[in-house]
Formats: sequence, structure tokens, C-alpha cells
Amino acid sequence: MTEPVRLALTAGEPAGIGPELCLQLAAETRQPGIVVVASQALLAQRAKQLGLEVILEPWQPGDRPVTEAGRLSVCHVDGLASTAAGQLDSGNSRYVLDTLRVAAQGCLDGVFDGMVTAPVHKGVINDAGIAFSGHTEFLQELCGVERVVMMLATEELRVALVTTHLPLKDVAAAITPQRLTQVARILNRDLQTFFGIEHPRILVAGLNPHAGEGGHLGREELDVIEPTLDQLRAEGITLTGPLPADTLFTPHWLKDADAVLAMYHDQGLPVLKFQGFGRAVNITLGLPIVRTSVDHGTALDLAGTGQADAGSLHTAVRVGEQMARYRRLANAG
Repeated sequence: MTEPVRLALTAGEPAGIGPELCLQLAAETRQPGIVVVASQALLAQRAKQLGLEVILEPWQPGDRPVTEAGRLSVCHVDGLASTAAGQLDSGNSRYVLDTLRVAAQGCLDGVFDGMVTAPVHKGVINDAGIAFSGHTEFLQELCGVERVVMMLATEELRVALVTTHLPLKDVAAAITPQRLTQVARILNRDLQTFFGIEHPRILVAGLNPHAGEGGHLGREELDVIEPTLDQLRAEGITLTGPLPADTLFTPHWLKDADAVLAMYHDQGLPVLKFQGFGRAVNITLGLPIVRTSVDHGTALDLAGTGQADAGSLHTAVRVGEQMARYRRLANAG
């Protein structure tokens, strides 16, 4: 367990704040073994623009990442079309996806212990004619897994989602016994593997107001959620619910919980982001690799100004390192 953790850090959308957050991370403090996967020219240009004195050191597999403050290991990726801060360029889209492929493949090959991602801009990638709905789905396809789970976490709260980027009108139909079973099993297993929680305690939100009010406000709880939770409990998974979402997020319930399982994106994430925006981390469960990310977007208006806050990236790196170490322990056992 003394072997240093090696994390690949993708710099995200070139026009956004991702590149400068990577530079700030190196400039501010001594780091674990981080390798930034990006264009070295982009990082050099942004460092010059911001007046950051960071030494960029070319890295390739087999090299030991630098850890001293003020130095940054860089795994260079070609294909960058432009480097202007705040100005989206669809010509950069394939380069952005290539950085993700390099980092993820490095994790699959054992070169890295995990990957941390700065934000990408979904719209400009789609403008380039590339179907892309987000990091989570991209990594799911690349790693060849049937189901992944999005979980956001702060020091005090973890919220996982049964459904993610769906229109609200499609959510109820998407909550099937199969999906709910897969998500709950992944959440329980990965809380054990990546967080060292031997017997996770999971609170489950209902879909409808008042968790359906006994069927008077919707039958999804009676017909789908409750029977599925009963089957999962028979497997030994500790689940409480379905609970009304408007009272689930209170100290009474949360004090004894390791995670919350929400039915849809805007049921769980507004609460978590209100509680800890800027210091939360986005985690993809269900992958054969460790992946964490920041909890914010590209912030094009802040790019190149030096005003971007690296707090969430610090959290994503710290959690990624912790997850990688717990995974080592689980594999050793």
C-alpha cells in the first residue's frame, strides 16, 4: 500500500477552465502522482496567459510522475485545433475525446490507477457531428460495461442516480425492475470496493410525491420499486425506502446512511449541490476503473481570467486517490 497512486487527469474542453485548473493544482501544492493528459502547447499557452510558473515535463508510460509543487507531468495528445480561452471550436472535439481514450485505456492497461476529468462541453462535441452525451456514457461504451451509475459526493453526503440525462417525461418508464436492480447492486458493491464500507446502508427515494401516497399519487412505488427493493434485501443489501424525497434529505434519515439512491437527476443533485457545490466530486460507478470528476462545467466566461476555483478538482483528485487505494486493498484481499 506504499506504492504511489498514479492518476491520469484529462484537461477537458480547451476553451474552458479545465487547463488552468490543472495548472493551478500543480502550482498550489505538492500532488500525488498526477499525469495531465492534454496538449502540452495548450498548457504552456494558458500558463503564460495567467502568469503561472509551472514546469511542464513530458511523460510517457514507465516514467514516474513528478510530485513537487510547480512541476507537472504531461502526457501529450496531438490534434488540438485552437487554444483560445473562452472561444469554443468544434475542431477541438476529436482531440478532447482522444484525451479521454488515452486516460481510460491507460487505466485499463494498469498504467494508471484511476482517472480524473476536467469538464467538457457536450454541445460543441455534438456540433462536430459526434454523438456524445457525457463522460459517463462515453466511458461506459469504451469499457464495454452494460450499466454504469452516476454518483456525486461531498464529505457529508453521497447521492447516486437510477436515471441520469433523461427528459422528465421519460423517467417513469425508464425505472424498470432490471435497471433498479442493476443500479442498486453496483452502488452496494462499489461502496464496498472503492470506499471500504463493509455493509453499506442505502436510502432509496420514491419517484412520486410522498412516495406515491399508497398508490393515490402514482403506482410506481407499489408496482416496481417496493417489490424490487424486497428482492434486493433478500440478497443482503441494506435498503431503506422508498422514502418521500422531500423528507429523505433530513438529518433524521441521513445520519445513519452511507448513500442516497435518487430516481432521477434533479431529484437528488440539487440537494447535494446546494449542500456542497464547489467541493463535490462526480464519480462513475460500475466501471472496471476509477473515475472521478469535478462537479461544475466549463465556465467559458472565467477561462483565462485566473478567477476559476480549483476546489472541486482538489476534491476529485483526493477522492480518486482514496478510491484507488481502497480498490488495491479489496484486490489484495
